[in-house]
Formats: sequence, C-alpha cells, structure tokens
Amino acid sequence: MQNTVRVRFAPSPTGPLHIGGVRTALYNYLFARKMGGKMLLRIEDTDQNRFVPGAEDYILEALRWVGIEIDEGQGTGGPHAPYRQSERRDIYQKEAQRLVDEGKAYYAFDTADELDAMRKRLEEANAPAAQYNAITRMQMRNSLTMTPDEVQARIDAGDPYVIRLKTPRKEEVRLNDLIRGWVNVHSSAIDDKVLLKSDGLPTYHLANIVDDHLMGITHVIRGEEWLPSAPLHVLLYRYLGWEDTMPQFAHLPLLLKPEGNGKLSKRDADLGGFPIFPLQWTDPFTGQVAKGFREEGYLPEATVNFLALLGWNPGTEQELFTMDELIASFDIAQVHKAGARFDIQKAQWFNHQYVRQRPDTELAPTVLQQAEAAGFSCSLEKAEKIVALLKGRVNFAHEIFTEAGTIFNAPTTYDEAIAAAKWNDDAIRAVTAFRDALQTFDGEFIADDIKHTLGDAMQQAGIKQGKIMQAMRLALTGSGAGPDLMLTMEIIGKDETIKRLEQALNTLKTTVS
Repeated sequence: MQNTVRVRFAPSPTGPLHIGGVRTALYNYLFARKMGGKMLLRIEDTDQNRFVPGAEDYILEALRWVGIEIDEGQGTGGPHAPYRQSERRDIYQKEAQRLVDEGKAYYAFDTADELDAMRKRLEEANAPAAQYNAITRMQMRNSLTMTPDEVQARIDAGDPYVIRLKTPRKEEVRLNDLIRGWVNVHSSAIDDKVLLKSDGLPTYHLANIVDDHLMGITHVIRGEEWLPSAPLHVLLYRYLGWEDTMPQFAHLPLLLKPEGNGKLSKRDADLGGFPIFPLQWTDPFTGQVAKGFREEGYLPEATVNFLALLGWNPGTEQELFTMDELIASFDIAQVHKAGARFDIQKAQWFNHQYVRQRPDTELAPTVLQQAEAAGFSCSLEKAEKIVALLKGRVNFAHEIFTEAGTIFNAPTTYDEAIAAAKWNDDAIRAVTAFRDALQTFDGEFIADDIKHTLGDAMQQAGIKQGKIMQAMRLALTGSGAGPDLMLTMEIIGKDETIKRLEQALNTLKTTVS
C-alpha cells in the first residue's frame, strides 16, 4: 500500500446532500489532513434513473460552505479524471468482462418476471433468503446454465443481460474494520450481485471498487449502511487481483432520530421543524423547498463543530474546535460504533457560541439590512453597538434585530407585574431626577458617563440605586429584564432616553396607585 493517505467522498447526485453525508465527508477530510493525505471527490451517477438536475452543483457548494477543501476530483480536476462515473463506463465494462472471461462472473438474461417468480418460489419454500445466489443461479437463465453458443446467440441478437458476480458457495470472508474490528461473513450469505446493468453502466459495487483501486484510495470511510456490502467488496478485490492493495475500511455510525430510535430521516426533520440538509434545496420537479442549515442561520464553523462530535469523541472536555483543532485531535479509532442522536438543540448551542465569537463588524451588516428593510433609520456604527449588546443573547445572527425591538421602538405598554411591584414613589422620584440630570448632560453620551450621571442623580435624591433599577428599565423598555441598560441608553441616544423617561412618567403615574 502506498504511503500517502488518499480518501474519497463519493456522493450520488440524486437530490440534496443529507447532513449525514456532510459528516461522512468531514470525517474523511479530517482523517486525510491529520495523516497528511489527500481528499478526493467522485460523483457516483451510474443510476441515471435517480439523477436529479442541480444535485452535483449543490454537493460542490455544500462542501465549500463547510470548509472542506477538495484536493482532487470533480470540480477540481486531477490525474485520474474523469471523476464522474457515468463518464468512465468503458473502464467498468472492461473489468466486468475480465471477470466473466476468468470465470468469476457470468451473464444473466433473466427477465423481471422470471426474477419475481424465483423469489416467490423461495418465499413459499420458506428459504432463508429469497436471493440469486450459488444455489438458485443454477435454476435461472444465465451463462452457467446455457451453452456458449446459446449465450453468444443471445448477445448477438441484442437480448438484454446483466453481469453478475459468481459468489463462492463455501468461503469465509473477513475484513478488519477500523471502527468495528473484525467482520466475518460466510459467502453463503452473499448473493450474486449485479455488477454491470443492462444499460452498460456499473452498479455501485463494481464501480466503487474499480475507481478506488485506480485512484489509489487507501482508506474507505463511509456510512454504516454499507457495512453489509463490505464482504462483497472484499471478494471483488480478491477476484480482480487487487487484494494486496485493498484499502482499509471504516464504517461510521448512523445519525439517529432526536429521540434516538431509528435512522434520522427528512420526515423527522419536517416534523421537528429543523433542517436536515446543509443548504436550502428546491426540488426541480415539484418546487418543494427544504430547509438548509445555512439559510436557517447556522454558521459553517458551528455546523462543522456540531457534526464532528456526532459520533466522535476527542477524549477531553473540550467542545469548541476550530477546523485546525479538529484535524489535530481527530482519531478514527475514537469514532463510536453506536448511532449518534441528532440533537438540534445542541446544534443551536454551538451556533450560539460561534455567534458570540464573531466580530461585531461581521454581524452588523445583517442588522443594518434588517433595520432598513423594516423602515428604521440605522447607521453602521449603531448596528455594531446593537450587535455588541445582544449577540450573547441569541442563537442566530438574524435574531439580533428581533431582540433589538426595544431599541428601535419606544414602549407602548409596560409589564403590569413589574409596574405593580416596582413603580412607586421612589421610582417616580428616581426617574424624574435622572431625566432632569440628562437634560443638562453635556458631553459624549456613552455608557460609562451615563452610569456616572445616574449614580450622581440617585445620590443627590437620596435614593439607593439598586432598588430602582428595575423600574428604570421598565420606563425605558417596558419590561423588567434585558441587556445592559447603560449600553441600551447609549444606543438609543440622549434625546430618545429623555423622551422615554417622560413618557413613562406621564403614563405609569396615572395607572399605578
């Protein structure tokens, strides 16, 4: 096996990329970078009946969004082009024919009705498995039960056929999975899989083996759903004479429903109201729109951090990782065997952490755009101050403007419970004294100076500041809780602060006894 680690991510363009596929790509990427290797992207589009326009571009954009850099492959190029399997059919046909010529595969001419009849017979006989295998193939219409002349006549006549693997009847097939350890399967449990379809295109089983070999793939890191097929793939490597250079396998755990029972599906996401795709996807046939992590407000670094810990544990208490830190910490041996529960609340928590870390200057344009769209006058400087005040209180950047409602809108109502408890004679005296102090305030209206002005006004009025702060907040925002009040006043400005204090004095003093 070559020294340089080479891994591949090989999605099918049959629709939007599932978030589980993004995790598979991520683990491949982390492993490759950790080992100083290369990351390849291959498009497995041999199932033309399931091909969906736009899906390939979606895959490329999704990988770019989360920061997975492709070293070689579709969209990047490289020495093993083409990287779309539909453009490599001659290569697969050659290898399939070689297997037939060497007696390791055979032509099968069975019709769909004949296959259905075979399965029905086996089911009625209570056979362990209703499959085309080392026993049943001898009752079917194939090159093992027909004479060479009959076979050639059918091929010359253009009769449709497939090429099937000739699975040995009594052999033990073993592989050492990097996550699951030794896997042993008796060949009697492996059916004679179709390798080349009647349209001349290969199935996944043949195509991925041929491509992985020719592209020098050293490690195949893929989802658990492919584990049952792994023994078949080992057989193919053996039959093709490539067993000595066969890559190491690692089968990743499933992503489970939020409740933990069963594989995560789009229906679970729809019912739960959360995204299951990295980017928003519009179905080109139905027009149906599916949510995307990006469009829902998740940051790419938060999405990566969340996905990395769905099935892998660094063995420390650290939860927040940059991509470089993930690369340095990643160990394929620490990937779990058991499925990982998809906890969208945890994803939101990660996003909250990364929103807090984002520079105010990066988040301010979003607030500015939302404010202007809502008809409010807002400078970039004001937007940056709003971000600094509120980004620690939200999970998503787009929620900052919503949280800033009391900054853009003076209160029209006041929390009745807070008013009943806190709006008293001391509160009225305090608000009045502070309003009067602000009317003579001269200087830059910033939080520290506002705080000093308030403190001086309360001292002169003989009022303990701690007892009236909730009433002061009530007067300015209409509620008894919220972000830093001094910064809030700095943002709304002196004139608006005075106006709100006067409004509270005029409104609340007439409604509270």
